[in-house]
Amino acid sequence: MLVSFKWLEDYVSLPVTPEELAEKITRSGIEVDGIHRKGQDFDHLVAGRVLKCERHPNADKLTVCLVDIGEGEPVQIVCGAKNVAPGLGVIVAKPGAKLPNQVKIKKAKFRGVESNGMICSLQELGFEGKVVPKEYAEGIFVLPEDVPPGTEIASLLHLDDPVLELELTANRGDCLSMIGVAYETAAILGGEVRLPEAEYEPIREKAEDHIRVKVDSPEDCPLYTAKIIRNVKIGPSPLWMQARLMAAGIRPHNNVVDITNYVMLEYGQPLHAFDYDRFGSKEVVVRRAKDGEKLVTLDGVTRTLNENHLVITNGKEPVALAGVMGGADSEVTAETTTVLLESALFAGPVVRRASKDLQLRSESSSRFEKGVDPARVKEAAERAAALMARYASGEVLEGTAEARALQADPVKITVDLEKMNAFLGTELTMAEVAGILERLRFPYEQKERTLTVTVPTRRPDITREVDVYEEIARLYGYDLLPGTLPRGPQTPGGLTDYQKKRRIVKYFLEGAGLQEAITYTLTSREKFRLFSLTATEEIPLSLPMSEEHSVLRQSLLPHLLNAVRYNRARKNENIALYEIGSIFLSRGTGKQPEEREHLAFVLTGLWVDHPWQGERVKADFFTAKGILEQLFAKLGLKNRIRFVKREVEGFHPGQTAEILFDGEAIGVIGKIHPAMEKNWDIKDVFAAEIILAKLLRAENEPLVYSQVPRFPSVSRDIALVCGKDLSAGELKETIVAAGGKLLTDAKVFDVYEGEKMDADKKSVAFSLTFSDPERTLTDEEIDRALERILRALEEKGAYLRK
Repeated sequence: MLVSFKWLEDYVSLPVTPEELAEKITRSGIEVDGIHRKGQDFDHLVAGRVLKCERHPNADKLTVCLVDIGEGEPVQIVCGAKNVAPGLGVIVAKPGAKLPNQVKIKKAKFRGVESNGMICSLQELGFEGKVVPKEYAEGIFVLPEDVPPGTEIASLLHLDDPVLELELTANRGDCLSMIGVAYETAAILGGEVRLPEAEYEPIREKAEDHIRVKVDSPEDCPLYTAKIIRNVKIGPSPLWMQARLMAAGIRPHNNVVDITNYVMLEYGQPLHAFDYDRFGSKEVVVRRAKDGEKLVTLDGVTRTLNENHLVITNGKEPVALAGVMGGADSEVTAETTTVLLESALFAGPVVRRASKDLQLRSESSSRFEKGVDPARVKEAAERAAALMARYASGEVLEGTAEARALQADPVKITVDLEKMNAFLGTELTMAEVAGILERLRFPYEQKERTLTVTVPTRRPDITREVDVYEEIARLYGYDLLPGTLPRGPQTPGGLTDYQKKRRIVKYFLEGAGLQEAITYTLTSREKFRLFSLTATEEIPLSLPMSEEHSVLRQSLLPHLLNAVRYNRARKNENIALYEIGSIFLSRGTGKQPEEREHLAFVLTGLWVDHPWQGERVKADFFTAKGILEQLFAKLGLKNRIRFVKREVEGFHPGQTAEILFDGEAIGVIGKIHPAMEKNWDIKDVFAAEIILAKLLRAENEPLVYSQVPRFPSVSRDIALVCGKDLSAGELKETIVAAGGKLLTDAKVFDVYEGEKMDADKKSVAFSLTFSDPERTLTDEEIDRALERILRALEEKGAYLRK
């Protein structure tokens, strides 16, 4: 909400600076996001009158103008605007003016012709193009004829008016109006609120004789009112009104439309003006739309409606989308002479649904969605009628046609002083609380130590006793609330076994050099199945914010790869990220999905980089595998894990393994497939993803301590020849099973495939360690153990390399 400081002064006294007011409003609970100032050198901006225009002798697109700026002799100014013409009132920046784009105006020559200033457009004065009246969007702004040359532009266009930008939460819809902000400001500063006048002399002819109102869906529209204003003269609205609208971010159109927008900003009550003669009926019917019904809205787009949308009709066809936007067929134009003025109360959910379905948001819909004050529906219409009578020469017919099913009784809340003080930790007296309620304009009745508070209808966010506590606290001052210890029974906290193990995983991975990433739970339909360990049907959101975040994910890796791409694009080549998060598996229509915790990580670039020692080691498959092996050992599950070579979609077929836990697949590890890397614009990425929940719920292997050996161990190396399809892991399992209790360790230290081997063969070398805690082993014992191992390996298809 953009709040003009000077406009706000119309309703409440402001004995503070804009900065002081912003600070006080923020302290009371509504954040002021900033204060906007145009920032020109105001002394050098004046109104001028173009006396004469001639084409520039040396430039076809330039015009040499003689302009009266109220200083005796006219000045010569070269102008490039197409719409400049003799007799127009214009904005002139004299030499010395500094425009918002940091251009300083000086006397200059353009193609040999002297120019003593600049004729300005509104954009050049700092106004956004979207708020400039359409007829002046491509040229200079034309001032009304009654503005004399030499008039200061700063006050005329409110350029010297600071504008506060309020960042409102959804519950403070009351502050989407100048009057609402005035009530808030008066409560903070302790002043009085001055409400605008709505005085006019109606003609002795009743509005009900010219228009009837019927509401077929009273739960969607509990109040609809219509007024008739005849003999209006369409033209520009007053310059002060245009300036206030533009400061609030709204483009001026004409006096009638501008008045409806002005009153909407003033009261927070959206209004709509129909051309009565083009309306097509003497009856307004509010109903739900029919499926497939069409409506051309004011933006010129044909909308297809359905039965969830509320429409205003002339009894036959829709003429407006209720609470969102009017229809093009009945809009006010330059030929309009009679206005049908709508002021209504529409249900927020219905307006929100239509706005969302049709992707059409407006100032009107944002206010109805948050809730408007039912007590000001008719007040706003009366105010708009009075302004149309004054600034559009309209004749207001007596009375209002309406359909009412509204029961808007104010909410009454009883507040116990002692209970409130205990809740806030304060020691406020009854007088202090009553004073705050008076500043808020909340009527109350006092009875001993309780207050029965009547909440005005302008504050629909206050429905409970604690809401009143909050109002008292924020007006008293959050910074003045004392610090207190929690009261009541307390339960000491602790971690479950699952949570403890989860922390072990996090601490281990971070200690290993990985950084935690947190990515979106939502992904796109194209990516949700990628890398999925257990693929199910997609689980879509009913109202997604975008296609990229429209379904629940089934893997953590796609978003982690997005993070790799993002970092590589910014020259961060060495990446090690992990994420612990939930994936979601469908259980069928109408059932809650299964939420399962996974662990995933990605590695790319250098894993070891010691420039001083000259050591640089790239991350590879075995880096990732080593991290997992150490993690499984940390969890006491190392001996229950196996890595089995597999081809998995999305991974490199020669550098991928499936991870088995007690023989059951729980994850995958490998290099991302080159085609997948190309799609993501990444390179040499190694990744793993496991079902973490299964590991954390498993029982740890018992921790076994062994005595430090007193007798020396013996090492023997063997090189085996086997088929390429026989993995080193399978060979190791065979060696350990056959080695018996004397074999204490077996490690792979070399794998060879090359010219000296057959095409379908490879060589795998193991280092075997034998020991006995009670004695020194003899060569004969070791040889017998080796013979058993070699026999078992030969049965597996591996034999000793000669």
